[in-house]
Amino acid sequence: MHFCRNLLLSFCLLTHTIFASAKVPPVDTLYKTKDLQDVIRSIAKSKSYNDTSKSHSNLTFLPSLSYTPSYGLEFGIVLAGGENFGDTSNTTFSIYNTNVFLSTTGLASAEFKHNDFSNQNKWNLQGDYQIGRTIDLDYGLGTGRPHQADDNFVLNGLPVTLSPGEMPIEYTYLKFYEKIYRKIFNDFYAGMGVIIDGYLDIDKPMKGAARRRSYNTMYSVKNGYPLGGYWANGILFNLQYNSRDHPNRPYKGIYADVVLRLNSEALGSEHSATQLKTEFRKYWSLSKANPEHVLAFWLWGEYLLKGSLPYLELPGTGTDADERGGRPYTIGRFKGTSFYFNEMEYRYPISKNKLLSGVAFVNIQTGSNQQNIRLFERWNSGEGAGLRLLFNKYTRSNICIDYGVGNYGARGLFVALNEVF
Repeated sequence: MHFCRNLLLSFCLLTHTIFASAKVPPVDTLYKTKDLQDVIRSIAKSKSYNDTSKSHSNLTFLPSLSYTPSYGLEFGIVLAGGENFGDTSNTTFSIYNTNVFLSTTGLASAEFKHNDFSNQNKWNLQGDYQIGRTIDLDYGLGTGRPHQADDNFVLNGLPVTLSPGEMPIEYTYLKFYEKIYRKIFNDFYAGMGVIIDGYLDIDKPMKGAARRRSYNTMYSVKNGYPLGGYWANGILFNLQYNSRDHPNRPYKGIYADVVLRLNSEALGSEHSATQLKTEFRKYWSLSKANPEHVLAFWLWGEYLLKGSLPYLELPGTGTDADERGGRPYTIGRFKGTSFYFNEMEYRYPISKNKLLSGVAFVNIQTGSNQQNIRLFERWNSGEGAGLRLLFNKYTRSNICIDYGVGNYGARGLFVALNEVF
């Protein structure tokens, strides 16, 4: 019944030099909307504070502090910004994000992402650069199965207590991809790119029989991958349709992306593989007077067509580009050789000045393994609600606080910058 109810609800900086010459000053139409910057400045300044686009910075800074047994005490900084490199009437807002995290257990990560559009959207460049050492909690392949640790409370994709049934995998990672798209006609793009994913110094804390029985070890031995590290490098061929009015917080439009990834041993991959990646997002604004009333739909899938992928490359919960899908479960709770995820979200303003808004969401996910679980055969679902604090109205950046519940007693709290999708 839990799944059926949710199923029913779910359906009812690198490129600035290139683009800088085409800048056009933005038109200020948001003076009645209040964000966190307005609140802070109205307190710090007199009542005659003049709120204009020039008084706002396009840079968003958000510090974070959290604790989990896997990571220890974690300190982080998130920097997000944006700029328009052309005529605002026909050029999509370009965005970039930088995340840096350090933990008391010696784990660390740094990431930079960008999504840039030239004047009139003739060119679109997307990139992601990551380096760090982290821990994944392993629950095995496939969906539809309970686990000993399912009733642990989850904070931002990690459990706040450890269970004997969880199998941590600590490793160093290097990730890089860069894609370039050329507009073929209105809102439709074609392009290609390169992707490099490296996993090094894989150190499984478990020893002896426990390590030999781990999902990571069994999968790696079966598919011929070394236990200490491997690479998955390839070429990307892309088709994209993008009519969203804004990349951070769309009110309307469609985003669709189809990627054919070809991993090659000639490029350093451990094994060759052919993988199809699909993503579809649709946004309906439900009110002309208040366009923030939005019904948002997200479909994301990765399908292995040929060959094999390393264990740490397998798609699963929270392995989308922004690592946000799958609330309320831990990252990697479900994974598979192929994986499908679907979510629907209703977004609505709460305060008249748009400073505070809310969301309600439902999602479903399914994954396959290499034995008896097929894709679309077993499902797991989640549902929840959240609050949004408008951080920067000119970049549509939100502070997001979500609480979700799912199957097998799963529940968790998720705090992040910008919408999940």
